[in-house]
Amino acid sequence: MFVWLLHRIGLRSAYLHLASMGGIALCLGLWIRAKTVDQQERGNAERRALFTGLWPPTLWLIGDSLREFE
Repeated sequence: MFVWLLHRIGLRSAYLHLASMGGIALCLGLWIRAKTVDQQERGNAERRALFTGLWPPTLWLIGDSLREFE
């Protein structure tokens, strides 16, 4: 049902796969940036990078589901 709705509004699997790759790049960028901040803010910056790192697998799997639906 959810995949059908995403397909109906015009979302395609390639879009989600590209968003997944972008999420990986964003995660790496945030992780590198976390190494440049001072020690007091480093923990928060690393948690932000790890949270962002959870998005790519989810987006990729939704994209795979859409590809099977297409």
